Amino acid sequence: MKKQQGFTLIELVVVIVILGILAVTAAPKFMNLQGDARHASLQGLKGAIQGASGIVYGKAAIAGVENSSTVVSVGTGTHEVQTIYGYPTATANGIGVAVEGVGTDKDFVMVKEGDPANTVTFTFKNYADQTEIPKNCFLTYKAAESANESPTITLDDSACK
Repeated sequence: MKKQQGFTLIELVVVIVILGILAVTAAPKFMNLQGDARHASLQGLKGAIQGASGIVYGKAAIAGVENSSTVVSVGTGTHEVQTIYGYPTATANGIGVAVEGVGTDKDFVMVKEGDPANTVTFTFKNYADQTEIPKNCFLTYKAAESANESPTITLDDSACK
């Protein structure tokens, strides 16, 4: 009697069908990794902006200008940040300077400044050249509007995921 070598056609078909079923059920779990990465990156940017705002407010409080309703600069040299009510303004010279260098290669850029008033929008660098920010992947910083208020940071990543 000869020893059997290899697999029969039926065995191969059964294995292929099982692998196909596993692929169909597992694929959706791995298909949205890019959206999850975008979401995590924007969450990181939100945390960086919150931290930077708090540090700038601390510098403004030390300088005694945390209640100023007009734009005041705090810091020194190239790290001078424009503030209002102690928090960074919603401009390139305000929150833009406070979070300058966030990301390894300037991953985030400011795309809309002052629209509506006292707000600025950040998104990913590769979206900046487009007229519309795709997939609702952006973060909006709204400057403080009174001495008893802190800035509002809104994350709109509803279609990022």
